[in-house]
Amino acid sequence: MTNVLTFFMDAFTGRERITLSENERMLVLVQGRFDALLGPGEHRVRRAKSTRETHNIDRLRFTSGFDRALFRSRPDLTEGHLTEVRTDTGEIAVVSRDGRPIEVLFPEDRAVWWTDAGPFTVERFDLAANPRVDAGFARRLDRAGLSRAMTTLHVAEGHVGMLFLDGVLAGRLEPGVHTFWSAGPRATVKLVDTRQRAHEVSGQEILTKDRVTIRVNLTAVFRVTDPERAVTVVTDFEEALHRAVQLVFRRRLGALTLDQLLAEKGAIDVEAGQTLRTEMASIGIDVQEIALKDVILPGEIREILNRVVEAEKKAEANVIQRREETNAMRSLLNTAKVMEDNPVMLRLKELEALEAIAGKVDHLTVHNGTQGLMQDIARLRD
Repeated sequence: MTNVLTFFMDAFTGRERITLSENERMLVLVQGRFDALLGPGEHRVRRAKSTRETHNIDRLRFTSGFDRALFRSRPDLTEGHLTEVRTDTGEIAVVSRDGRPIEVLFPEDRAVWWTDAGPFTVERFDLAANPRVDAGFARRLDRAGLSRAMTTLHVAEGHVGMLFLDGVLAGRLEPGVHTFWSAGPRATVKLVDTRQRAHEVSGQEILTKDRVTIRVNLTAVFRVTDPERAVTVVTDFEEALHRAVQLVFRRRLGALTLDQLLAEKGAIDVEAGQTLRTEMASIGIDVQEIALKDVILPGEIREILNRVVEAEKKAEANVIQRREETNAMRSLLNTAKVMEDNPVMLRLKELEALEAIAGKVDHLTVHNGTQGLMQDIARLRD
C-alpha cells in the first residue's frame, strides 16, 4: 500500500526515484540550472525539464562540461564532493592518493577529483627556486608512470657534467643520475672528460726554412683541470687544442732547416711544450706532454739522405779499418823492439814457431845452437 501511495505521489509531483551505488554520483540540473549533486542512496529527482549526469568516482577525476560553471555558480554543491587543485605560474604540483603519486600538474594547470575517491594530498614545488627533483622522489614518480614530468641527465664516471639552465651555466654535476622538472628551466648537460687523454694531430704539411715540404705527426697528452673555463671560454676546447698544437709546431719548424729539425727534435718538443702549456692553461687545460712523433720526408729527399748516411757509414768503416791496421803495426814494432833488447824473449818466440811447425810435419831435426836456426825454419816453410 505504501509503495502504491509513493508511486502516485511521485507521479503527482512529477518526480521519480533513482538509486545510486557507493561509487556513483549524479549531477542534476533543472531548467538548465544546477539543482543537486547526489551521493549514494535513493533520491527523488524531477522528471520534467531536468538534465542528469552520472559519474563513476572510481575514475578519480571529475570530468564534465559543467565543471567550471559548477565551481563558479554553486560552490556549496562542490564542497565535500569535489577537490580542486590549481597551480600558479612557475609552480608544479604532484597529486597523490593514499600516498602514491597519481598526477603531476604543470604551471597554470587545473584538475578536479572526487573527494570521496581519496584521500588526496598535494605537494607544490617552486620551479624557479628549485628546478631539481630529489632522487628518492624522482624514483617514486618514475614507478608511478609520471616520468614525462621530469628530465633525466646522466653523467658517466670519469666525467664532470656542466649544467646549463636555459642556456646559462648553472654549475657542475658529479657522476650519477640527475633529475629536473621538465616544466622548469630547460636543463641540458655538457659532459667533460677529466681523465688524462692523448690528442693526435696527423699528416700536417710544413715548409721548412730551406723550402723542404715535410709531413709530421704530433701528439699532446692533456687533462681538463677547469671544466667551467673549458666549456665557456671556447666553443670546443679539443678543437682549440688541435689548432694550438698545429700552430705552435708550424711556427717552430718553419724557422728551422731540415738538418736543424732532424738534429734538434728533442729540443723542439721541450720548447713547443712550454709555449703550448701557457696558452692552454688559459682555457683550463693542463698539457702534460707534447711530442713530434714522426717526420715524413718526400721520396727524393729520403733517397738523398739515405745515400748521405751510406757514404758516412762507409767513411767511418774506412777510418776504423785504418785505425786497426795502425794499431797492429804499432804492436809489431813494439814486439820487435822487445825482442831486440831481450834474447830470452827471442828464444821463446823461436820455440813457439817450432811448435807450430811440428804440428804440420812428420819429422823435424833441430841442430844444437841458435845460430842459423831462423834460416832453417824459413827453408822448411818453403
